[in-house]
Amino acid sequence: MRWIVTLCILLIGYNNLATAYFVTIDAHAEECFFEKVEYGTKMGLTFEVDEGGFLDIDLSIVGPDGKVIHQGDQERGGKYTFAAHTPGVYTYCFGNQKSTMTVKVVMFNIDIEENSKEGGDKNTAVEGHDGDASNHGKLDDMIKELTNSLRGVKNEQEYMQMRDRNHRAINENTNFRVVVWSFFEASVLVCMTLGQIYYLTRFFEVRRVV
Repeated sequence: MRWIVTLCILLIGYNNLATAYFVTIDAHAEECFFEKVEYGTKMGLTFEVDEGGFLDIDLSIVGPDGKVIHQGDQERGGKYTFAAHTPGVYTYCFGNQKSTMTVKVVMFNIDIEENSKEGGDKNTAVEGHDGDASNHGKLDDMIKELTNSLRGVKNEQEYMQMRDRNHRAINENTNFRVVVWSFFEASVLVCMTLGQIYYLTRFFEVRRVV
């Protein structure tokens, strides 16, 4: 029963580390987000442009020391994972400066995976205890791995749902344009047919001069 309680607590705690956001970025604007982490912490960013223009955005990831970890222009979406090379505040910025008047909506997940330093300290502390304590430490490690895997699956599902929604919108828009163009072509053909009938009728009409 004890390990079930431990599992629930860890799942709740690790679930809080994975956050999903929707942010609206105005034209000529930039939105930045900050994460303070320790050295060696693994961080991941998954994003997708949901609405606006050509569905692209500028992205930059900068470390506490000013080092540019990633710089991308007009990206539609992506996944980036890296480890903190120094403790401090890391900055994620989405830029829409190149857009003249189009507002864009971006969905992104920030994934924070704590390093295994605390886990190593716990394993050291339990040395000399009985086998149950050792097994409990192994169970904690397995729960952490399971939680990270579930979190990755959740982020992947959200990412794929966003892409599916964008592609569906593009397909529906394309189908609508094809239907409108088909009606336009049919209208032009009908008008040309009526015009030709009228012209031929007038051409073969016998005119009598009284």
